[in-house]
Amino acid sequence: MTDAIDAKTFWRALGSRAIGVAIVTAKGANGPAGFLALSATHLTADPPTMLVSIGQKTSALPVILEAKHFAINYIGRDREDLAREFGGQGTLKGADRFDAGEWTTLATGAPVLNSAVGVLDCELEETIERHATMIAIGTIKAFTQNSTIQPLISFAGRYL
Repeated sequence: MTDAIDAKTFWRALGSRAIGVAIVTAKGANGPAGFLALSATHLTADPPTMLVSIGQKTSALPVILEAKHFAINYIGRDREDLAREFGGQGTLKGADRFDAGEWTTLATGAPVLNSAVGVLDCELEETIERHATMIAIGTIKAFTQNSTIQPLISFAGRYL
């Protein structure tokens, strides 16, 4: 049996997977909100369903719960600036982060980045609370895809 893994070790271990960088967005009565998603993945193909893990302290969580939607925006290699802003490493906060891009909407009304590699626009179906995380499960209602844009990849704590 192995010893328990602490949070720092957990994140280092997850760094061994290469993932497309995604910004999760929603729009509530007081405007848009979003965050850099460290965990967004598919759940089922029928119905087409996505899963996003959201820290309980993430400022976008109440907006997602209110709006009952979220969009997963996979960003391009040329938008590392957005990854830094939505990841809390930039100077912009809250809705001001959306000033750094051009946004539209699809089916749900969640903000969708015009220059994204791909977007999965989801209607919130269910939430599950585990530890300090909310798992948001959403049914895909619309999507966009642009195969001419190279994706921004996160690997071992760096952007590639």
